[in-house]
Amino acid sequence: MPIHFGTDGWRAVISDTFTYSNLRMVTQAIADAVASEHWDKSGNGGSAADPGKIVVGFDTRFLSDRYAGEVARVLAANGFTVLLTQADAPTPAISFAVKQQGAIAGVVITASHNAPRYNGVKLKASYGGSALPEQCRRVEVYINDNEARARGPNLMDFQKARAMGLIQKFNPLPAYFDHLRKLIDVDTIADNPQRFVVDSMYGSGRGVIKAFLQGTGCEVTEIRGEMNPGFGGIHPEPISKYLGALAGAVSTGMGSFGLATDGDADRIGAMDERGNFVDPHKIMALALKYLVETRGWTGSVVRTVSTTRMIDRLAKRYGLKLHETPVGFNHIADLMMAEDVLIGGEESGGISFKGHIPEGDGPIMGLLLVELVAASGKPLSRLVDDLLADVGPAHYERTDLRLNRPVEKSEMVRFLNDHAPAEIGGEKVAEISNTDGVKYILSDDSWLLIRPSGTEPVLRVYAEGRSPEMVKALLGYGEEVAERVV
Repeated sequence: MPIHFGTDGWRAVISDTFTYSNLRMVTQAIADAVASEHWDKSGNGGSAADPGKIVVGFDTRFLSDRYAGEVARVLAANGFTVLLTQADAPTPAISFAVKQQGAIAGVVITASHNAPRYNGVKLKASYGGSALPEQCRRVEVYINDNEARARGPNLMDFQKARAMGLIQKFNPLPAYFDHLRKLIDVDTIADNPQRFVVDSMYGSGRGVIKAFLQGTGCEVTEIRGEMNPGFGGIHPEPISKYLGALAGAVSTGMGSFGLATDGDADRIGAMDERGNFVDPHKIMALALKYLVETRGWTGSVVRTVSTTRMIDRLAKRYGLKLHETPVGFNHIADLMMAEDVLIGGEESGGISFKGHIPEGDGPIMGLLLVELVAASGKPLSRLVDDLLADVGPAHYERTDLRLNRPVEKSEMVRFLNDHAPAEIGGEKVAEISNTDGVKYILSDDSWLLIRPSGTEPVLRVYAEGRSPEMVKALLGYGEEVAERVV
């Protein structure tokens, strides 16, 4: 099976396609791409990056530390100085280290929120965010070229590389915490310390939020924070169906709300004191409201096409420019580097804000949520209720339809545009967006989005409605029309 190195790197099943041999090949291609004269010309705005320095980190998955060691060996054999994390660390902390250490690139061994049988490689650019699409394409070109020329990877003994100073171990958390203290108001939290639960889902966010808040008076109980490379058999994704343990911890009085981060801690989810899941749509809307109304911040607002239009209503109220992007944090990152962005986020829980790196970050968004709860003096459920009363109601659901054959995106978009309905669920279709897939926006601001997955034969159907009945009508129509597309 050919190795496809996409915009989010490479993911594969451990010991199937994700093997030491294939990982070395991928790493050699990364070394070749980074060493090429075109690597950093596509715009990091930071010419100070050291072309000979690369940061390597890893998550808690099975063999991730060993895989990271292999990556370091190959990079060292290619003449790079490798800063290798001492232990598993959140992807955003490793990404921040790339920028803070002045490295030309970063490699993270992680499959993020995917099932335990997967592992992967994420590639970071010198600005502390995901590598640009053209940089990822360059890696893929070198993978194919090296394979065609039967050129194997350069390798160096790990201990020899350490003795020569080509592999240096470091802890990315102290510098990351120093940076977070500039963005999180620790005094506000300390003035009204909170008692809450953190569910690290056995991922590399374990211990991070609790450690950052030491000395603030907060009582933080962490669950699923021990090392478990199989994630207890669950997908380490902070969505409602995988957070039963967090709901149980909150309901038994271990805290007045809960926070959850995914396998590599670049996503956030939350739970209120009643055990209700607080999804990323609400988290991003609460954060936007807080940053504007309490902190007095301004800037443009960026959300993906699949994210709540509560964001649009708030941006309009505050007179802030709003951007809608295709799905994928890389599109948000592009805007964060190009202009003054106040907040950017996506429905999957990747959110970042002004002053931070262009990367989804679970710990910083969890800490911002702690700050805004502390500042308001209200329980999280009340903040959510007030939000929905203000710019809602907004009910959201997504379903994935497995297809018996892949669907060409252009073919699907053409069909859905040509057969656009006049109304759904009794509301007129007021607008059609083709930002990513096809999105029908209704007269009451409800919407239905249909888009094919870029990685598997799946059609994703997203719906946001002003009532549960409208969401049901939207999803029903989406499933019906999806069958007609196939």
